[in-house]
Amino acid sequence: MTEYRFTEYFENEVLRKRPYLKREWCIRVVENAIREEPQENNRFRFWGACPELDGRHLRVVTLQDKVTIHNAFPDRGFKP
Repeated sequence: MTEYRFTEYFENEVLRKRPYLKREWCIRVVENAIREEPQENNRFRFWGACPELDGRHLRVVTLQDKVTIHNAFPDRGFKP
């Protein structure tokens, strides 16, 4: 089982701005992504359905290792 970590930015900024987000949702998206792609600065984007967000998709950004979660937010513009 993979042990996920969260950056200081995620803990201090993302959860402060979006207190409704749950770490478990982010992990679920990374493990069951509908789409995954590289991003600038050696990061990766993952998208996944999040029923807890009324059917919207959650975008999760990880560091290069794909186990350190750095950012997450509902992606209103995502089309599967």
